[in-house]
Amino acid sequence: MSLRSWVYAIYERRLRKHLEGLPVPRHVAIMIDGNRRWARAAGFDDVSQGHVVGARHITNLLGWCREAGVAHVTIWLLSTDNLRRPAEELEPLLRIIAGVAAELSAPGTPWQVKAVGALDLLPPETAEALRKAEHETRARDGLRVNVAVGYGGRREITDAVRSLLKEHAAEGGSLEELADVIDVDHIAEHLYTKGQPDPDLVIRTSGEQRLGGFLLWQSVHSEFYFCDALWPDFRKIDFLRALRDYGTRQRRFGA
Repeated sequence: MSLRSWVYAIYERRLRKHLEGLPVPRHVAIMIDGNRRWARAAGFDDVSQGHVVGARHITNLLGWCREAGVAHVTIWLLSTDNLRRPAEELEPLLRIIAGVAAELSAPGTPWQVKAVGALDLLPPETAEALRKAEHETRARDGLRVNVAVGYGGRREITDAVRSLLKEHAAEGGSLEELADVIDVDHIAEHLYTKGQPDPDLVIRTSGEQRLGGFLLWQSVHSEFYFCDALWPDFRKIDFLRALRDYGTRQRRFGA
C-alpha cells in the first residue's frame, strides 16, 4: 500500500467514526457536474471522455450510499437545457446515458431504477433504454435510483399540473371545483418522484453553488452541500464529508 493510500484509509476510518450516531439522509440527490472540465484538464480533445469516466463512477456512488444506509438516490444526468447542445456533443452523451441505464439494470445489480424527466423530449432509443431499465428492475427492493434525464424543475412542475388537470377532467370535475380544493399535496402526487420522500441532502460537485432547476419543488427543505471536486474526482471521503456535514446540521424545515 502506498503512503497516499495508507493516509487515505486512515482518514476514511476517522470520518466513519465521526458518523457514528449521526442521522443518515433517507434520500440523497446529486448533481454530477464537471465531467467536461475534467476531460479538458486531463488533456482529452474529446470532452465526451469525461462523461464516459463520470458514468463509470456512478456505481461507486451507489455503493457508498447503500453502505451508508441511504434508501433513495437521485442523479441528474441531463437537463432539458442540455438538449439544446450541438448534435456532435449531445449524441455521444445520450449514448453514454443509455449505457448507464443498461449497466444499472443489468442482472445481479441491486438497484431499482426509475426514469425521472420528460421522456417525450428524448430520442426514442434513449427513452426506450430508460423505460427498459425501469421495467427490468421494478421488482427489486434495493436502493431506489432515480435517473434524471431530460429533467428540468420547471418542466416537472408544469407536467405535474397538466397531469392533475387531465386527471380531474377525466373524473368529470370542473376547473372551478379543482381551484377550490387544490393544495400542495395534489401537485406532489403528480411529480416525477411521487411516492418518494423529498431529498434530505442535495450534493453538487465541481464547485458550482447553484441548483440550476434541480428538484425545485422537492428541495424546499433540503440541506445543500457543494463540493469543489469535479465529478470524476469525487471520492468516497468527499461523500463521507457530505454525510458528516449533513449529520451535524440542525434541520429547521423552513423555520
